[in-house]
Amino acid sequence: MMATATYVQHGDAIDYTPGSDVAAGDVVVQGELIGIAKTAIAANLIGAIAVSGVFDVPKATGASTAITAGANVYWDATNSVATTDDDTGNNKLLGKTVLAAADGDATVRIRMNQ
Repeated sequence: MMATATYVQHGDAIDYTPGSDVAAGDVVVQGELIGIAKTAIAANLIGAIAVSGVFDVPKATGASTAITAGANVYWDATNSVATTDDDTGNNKLLGKTVLAAADGDATVRIRMNQ
């Protein structure tokens, strides 16, 4: 019987070739797949984006922006922040929070899940 799948790599990071420069730490959205650039990636050159792991990502600050631990968080690409609002599917699932973030916190700690 012939194998139907071939193992390629561990999968914590995947290859990514951007159309424009990507800075280390940038959140990259590819359809429903979200990754975070591990290092800077020059335009049209192959690099790696993490698709699993624990990261501190930006969140909005101010009244009613606190996020509880264990909450689903989505990436708001328009404002470049994590949010609990999926905006009717426009914001893509980034992961779950592993620490609560208060209204005044500029970041929230998340565990990516795909």
